[in-house]
Amino acid sequence: MIGIIDYGAGNLASVRYAFEKLGVEVEICSNPSLTLRYSHLVLPGVGSFRMAMERLQQKKWPSAIHEYVAEGRPLLGICLGMQLFFDEGEEHGPSLGLGLVPGQVKLMYPTDHLNVPHVGWNRLYQRYSHPLFEGIRDNVDYYFVHSYHCIPANENDILATCDYGGHFVASIARHNIVGMQFHPEKSQPSGLRILKKFTDWNGKC
Repeated sequence: MIGIIDYGAGNLASVRYAFEKLGVEVEICSNPSLTLRYSHLVLPGVGSFRMAMERLQQKKWPSAIHEYVAEGRPLLGICLGMQLFFDEGEEHGPSLGLGLVPGQVKLMYPTDHLNVPHVGWNRLYQRYSHPLFEGIRDNVDYYFVHSYHCIPANENDILATCDYGGHFVASIARHNIVGMQFHPEKSQPSGLRILKKFTDWNGKC
């Protein structure tokens, strides 16, 4: 069963609907003590890094998420959810993240006078093969809405990039953790295919 973490800062309805459309059993989880009942876990997110981390901490999610990851089970972060995996974010002042992926989250400064936030459809460029992208065509557009971007300390954690006045990290992968800066649940058939790959993934590469 897929568990979607409810900490008061996520677009739960659209993510849940996407999995239900795939015929996958899914449940909204607001109790960290129940985390290990799920085979796969999703951390969605909208809003600011600092606010989201405060809510995760208030609801005692960080230790439960770390325990889940230590079990080797698949964890997916979507948009802000992926950003929260990192050590630190600078939005509204520096604040600590979950520390699952070494690196920082910083404001975007695109060239060519492009607007921030980055909103709309844009193309992914896969850097290496991964079970979540297996059989999925490269150079396909996905839907983005964000002003901040992830800067991993280890380039091997970068699964895919996107070009918006310069390349930024669009997807990361580290052991049994994957993250997507874009919204697969809003990216029509291409995004749904990635979510289906996630449900079939055992957390190993």
